[in-house]
Amino acid sequence: MTVFYDPTGSRYGMPTYPYRMAPDGLATRRQLRAAGLRPAGQEPACQVLWRRGKRVAYLYRLDLAKPKRTASPAQREAITKALRARRTCQTCGLVQPYYIPRRYGCCLDCHGGH
Repeated sequence: MTVFYDPTGSRYGMPTYPYRMAPDGLATRRQLRAAGLRPAGQEPACQVLWRRGKRVAYLYRLDLAKPKRTASPAQREAITKALRARRTCQTCGLVQPYYIPRRYGCCLDCHGGH
């Protein structure tokens, strides 16, 4: 649909294109991540609208994107501890193979025993 074709941004506040009609050299966050890149603080260059304007995807310039950062060993260790804490039951103290549901605050075995 040409309804969403607004390369100057006069109608939608930023350059806007219909689905699959954006210029080359742009990518969504998901596409950047798949390529091992990140937006690096840049604002979206344009947007793609589809489904009567109910769906939007922001596009970022590839030439301004930077490589994804990797976590340091200390950060990886902290993440591991945090994820283990999410699997540890506060009632029985057992580490479960699943994340403890926050709505219960305990593992499913302890919750079923109440």
